[in-house]
Amino acid sequence: MFPSILVVDDEKPILQTLGGVLEDEGYQVVFAQNGYDAMKSIAQESPDLVLLDIWMPGMDGIETLKEIRRDFPALPVVIITGHATVETAVSAIKLGAYDFIEKPLSVEKVVVTINNALNFRRLEEEYRYLRKKTLEKHSISGMSEPVREMLRQIEIAAPTDAWVLITGENGTGKELAARTVHNLSNRSEHAMLTVNCAATSKDSIERELFGYERGAFPGAERKKMGRLEMANQGTLFFDDIGEMDMKTQGKLLRVLTDGSFSRLGGGRPRSTDVRVIAATSKNLEEEIAKGNFREDLYFRVNVIPIHVPPLRERKEDIPILLSAFLAEFAAENGAPPKTLSPETLASLSSYSWPGNVRELKNLAERLVITVDGPVIEPRHLPITMRKARPGAATMEELFEIRDLGQATRAFENLFISRALSRHENDVVETARAIGLDAGSLRRRLKSIPRP
Repeated sequence: MFPSILVVDDEKPILQTLGGVLEDEGYQVVFAQNGYDAMKSIAQESPDLVLLDIWMPGMDGIETLKEIRRDFPALPVVIITGHATVETAVSAIKLGAYDFIEKPLSVEKVVVTINNALNFRRLEEEYRYLRKKTLEKHSISGMSEPVREMLRQIEIAAPTDAWVLITGENGTGKELAARTVHNLSNRSEHAMLTVNCAATSKDSIERELFGYERGAFPGAERKKMGRLEMANQGTLFFDDIGEMDMKTQGKLLRVLTDGSFSRLGGGRPRSTDVRVIAATSKNLEEEIAKGNFREDLYFRVNVIPIHVPPLRERKEDIPILLSAFLAEFAAENGAPPKTLSPETLASLSSYSWPGNVRELKNLAERLVITVDGPVIEPRHLPITMRKARPGAATMEELFEIRDLGQATRAFENLFISRALSRHENDVVETARAIGLDAGSLRRRLKSIPRP
């Protein structure tokens, strides 16, 4: 289907000229001679773009543009104007028109402007699609009451600019909750940047936050913008804020209170407007009592508290989460979809999940890699997650094996299984811990026989 263009003009010669040019370019053309007919045509024909003259009897082009913006906000409009009405055309741009073309019309200018407007619309549609997919990917899954309560807290916090403190155990999904707050906020069109306080050294966290000028310290060969500048108009997420040292806490509090700071090695004051979301697995009130966290920063951050529940308190969500994770990893690995047997689901529901949702997601990846058939049975689960342990190797059973090669393979299988359990079924972390690369471990997991 070729794009369709609605041409709105009260002068028939203009309609005939534009109609001929646009049809020669392969467009489908619809005509209207006033604003009222234009609105009817848009509703009936759903054009891809509108060429709209400003001066028309009755409802003029500006009024028609306002109506289009109200009822069809995604429809691009290009204004046609005479020399004497350029100021009016500029006003139309402020009202939402894509561009304007002056009379007498240049065929080349008309075609180029239409192509640009249609390409811009295509990019906008792609952006909306990608944003929708991103929101779906970062959505919080679950129907349990603890999750519903958390979502209610997020709905309260998101539309405001208030600072948010997200608490919860490791692996519960605090960053996902933070991203949900950001995506639902008025700042969602701008960036959400993360500062990992636990993984950043005391010396480098200030450089990361404030940025620095060339020569500010040994090795600073060029200037660098900090997160405070890059996140302007957006959100700054402090993960594991309880790990931040006291000196940086004091500097951060001063900066975020008045919005003014300087890069390291620089004197020029800079300003920023960021919303702060912080997350911690620590009890910050206990850290305050120990002298590890500033009380004034705690009260500044903890305007709206949001608690992310551990997985053991929302076990009814396990089937929903597992289904999503299994589908995600199956698609990534080109594997057929897998389902859980009732016995497997019962075993997983009785497990305590010390690693929370992160451990569950890691398990899903492991099962997609290791299970050949379409149904995941209890025997496919790690030993620590089974209600019973049929066929599970023990150290005593290893010494009953007479063949050295078989004993070696059995020990390696048991070693890998226990290493995975220690690292919450995280293939990458397990591989690093036992001295393998992740690809080799995944191949080895596929070769481990199932009992």
